[in-house]
Amino acid sequence: MGKRTIKHLAVIGAGSMGHQIAMLSALGGYETTLQDIEQGSLEKAKESLHFQLGKWVKKGKISEEKLQAAFSRLCFTTDLTEAVSHTDFVIEAIVEKLDVKRDLFEKLDQLAPPHAILATNSSTIVNSKIADATNRPDKVCNMHFFFPPLVMDCVEVVKSEHTSGETAEITMEVSKQMNRTAVLLHKEISGFIANRILGALTKEAVQLYEEGYASFEDIDLICKKALNHPIGPFALMDLSGIDVAYFVNQQRYAETGDPQDKPPTCIEEKVKAGLLGRKTGKGWYDYSKLEVKS
Repeated sequence: MGKRTIKHLAVIGAGSMGHQIAMLSALGGYETTLQDIEQGSLEKAKESLHFQLGKWVKKGKISEEKLQAAFSRLCFTTDLTEAVSHTDFVIEAIVEKLDVKRDLFEKLDQLAPPHAILATNSSTIVNSKIADATNRPDKVCNMHFFFPPLVMDCVEVVKSEHTSGETAEITMEVSKQMNRTAVLLHKEISGFIANRILGALTKEAVQLYEEGYASFEDIDLICKKALNHPIGPFALMDLSGIDVAYFVNQQRYAETGDPQDKPPTCIEEKVKAGLLGRKTGKGWYDYSKLEVKS
């Protein structure tokens, strides 16, 4: 089995990650179905993709013909059975909560064809914690895209001790077909490579802020000016969602039991106040009076 046998791909979850992953799939030539339990989320995803890809056309990054061809390959549905019953490859991009993912994978195992690979886009939950909810652990892996997927050219493909070499190879090939650079991790570790490095930086930045060494604005400024980072850690939290950082810390603490892995107080306060970053108009920074670029 190889990439030529992957004809249809299903993406589950039409949020900030899922709808862009689905478009990458369609642009890569796959017949693609994007599924979400909320019709409103699908409508928002469709509108967002037309807006974002329309800008690509205006900038000459893609032709109108190629864009229309990609949209012709992309379907939207709230019906999970419809989305996966004839698929070859599933990418899960739902909320970063283990119990919810396990419930979904159990359903996917029952609904998807026996040959279908079931990949999770999770950035923190290793696939072995999900795979045993299925009868096909050899066909389960992590396929971690970076936000925003239409811009970021990297995918971390992660094997567990149960993931077959064939599954990893096909997932790498699918990534390539989507025009993304894939890197294979031969064994699991929570957070994988990029987010462990980023997490260490963010943890230190938050601790320096909480202990009063500098404002979060100035910590961001130092990272940009001294380290040449394109965006500071606090602004990046706003971009990806402060709640995402909170869930990551919760998951890490659940795994390690180390109090140092608990969500920092300032992060927990933001989440409880509903100040989640750009998507709510305010997080560390105030975006309510700014035009937020998609």
